[in-house]
Amino acid sequence: MTDQPSTAEGTGLAPAARLEPNAIGVAQDTVIGMASSAPAATIGLSLAALAAATAYGSGPVLLLTAIPMLVIANAYRRCNMWNANCGASFEWVGRAIDPYLGFLTGWLMVVAYIIGTVAEILLLGPSVLAVFGSTSTDTWAWIAIGSVVGVVMLIIAVVGIKITARVQVSMALVEYLILVGMAIWGLVAVLNHHPGTFPITKGWFSLSGIDGKGSAVAGFLIAVFVYGGWDGTLYVNEEVKHRRTNPGRAAIIAVALLAVIYTLAQVGFQGVVSPAKLQANSASALVYVAQALGGGFWAKMMALAIALSVIATTGTGIVLSSRIVYGMASYRALPEFLANVSRRFATPVAASIVVGILLIALTWVYLLATSVQNAFNDVIAVTGQLFAIFYIMTALAMIVYYRRRVFGSARDALILGVLPLGAAGFLGWILVRTLQNSPSVQRWSLIGIIALGLVMLLIARFVLRSPFFSIRRESDTPAG
Repeated sequence: MTDQPSTAEGTGLAPAARLEPNAIGVAQDTVIGMASSAPAATIGLSLAALAAATAYGSGPVLLLTAIPMLVIANAYRRCNMWNANCGASFEWVGRAIDPYLGFLTGWLMVVAYIIGTVAEILLLGPSVLAVFGSTSTDTWAWIAIGSVVGVVMLIIAVVGIKITARVQVSMALVEYLILVGMAIWGLVAVLNHHPGTFPITKGWFSLSGIDGKGSAVAGFLIAVFVYGGWDGTLYVNEEVKHRRTNPGRAAIIAVALLAVIYTLAQVGFQGVVSPAKLQANSASALVYVAQALGGGFWAKMMALAIALSVIATTGTGIVLSSRIVYGMASYRALPEFLANVSRRFATPVAASIVVGILLIALTWVYLLATSVQNAFNDVIAVTGQLFAIFYIMTALAMIVYYRRRVFGSARDALILGVLPLGAAGFLGWILVRTLQNSPSVQRWSLIGIIALGLVMLLIARFVLRSPFFSIRRESDTPAG
């Protein structure tokens, strides 16, 4: 097995500084992965849609979706035990299967995290204003809030991973306390049949929902989107204590905790108000439910949780995207200056600044140029599909790398073969069903992203002359 930083020997690139090793622990890494998933903001976006799609059978759907996610998380863990590199799936797919597929996987990772983070930043203005009881739709106010938060989180990302982790933990404690506390409150209110609540029936515990009107497939489509982002624990692996083992453990812990939080929140909130009222207020479902539970003060507290969730995912978006970019640039698969690491801060400053500026610029373009909003919304809509693709590729990379172990014992056959193949198959099925149900413009958006990735691949191969494309394939052996 290998255990190398992004500036791998033999790449011809050896920056004068490296990312700070042993900077954060497994608990902080877990919080970073969870923050990347943005629990409060994600629940706010999916609460009404998931309740409607499953006819209130959302609890079983979320718990069942967690199973393949845990299997994929274990695939990440096993790949990281082989090669702890912040390029992660870019590196693993490239070394285990094919460097060209590895590059495309890395490209999809970068696009998914940048576009996904922009989508969250767009929620910043309304969320922050709601904390102060304002429903203003002033575009410039939203731009100002998004830009200020973006710059602050960029500075924190540049200064170091330690301060980033501390900030993330502080925000997470407040966000999760509000979210989980109010979810329990909501569940108690529903169980006690408070006036205005929607009662729990046996349909809540069925994949087909109440009266069999729910669609498990539609629920799975939403649930896969809901869980996306936990893999963020692996992109800071070079800065985590015991970097070969802890980032993978953090990924599994993050998925397990997200499963609990998402299921509790969905079941706890979806019955607080009637189905008609929940759907009528789907755009601000969490704040509306909090208002129904406890009045204006608690509505503002929920708005605070959502704002903190968005701020946190903005910070992790910059940190994680810059690490992936840094990992790719270390092989000259992206411009070489993006692989530079600051001696003072031990962070990829150039990559962080480029990512931060790009996020802010895209936010400005979206909010000011109404002509591009529909097109950009279509790109945002395929972000979940991008996550599914590189989750599948990572599972396959793990199977291919450990293929000689698969036939060594029944346990290895199950853990290294059957389960990851099944999880990849499940995500592949979800991906196909999503593409079948998506408008053609969204399918073309995905094709466009992949086509642009092919252009970038040709640039990396023939213009930047990246040594990554001549990298040798690796595999494990039972004795290795």
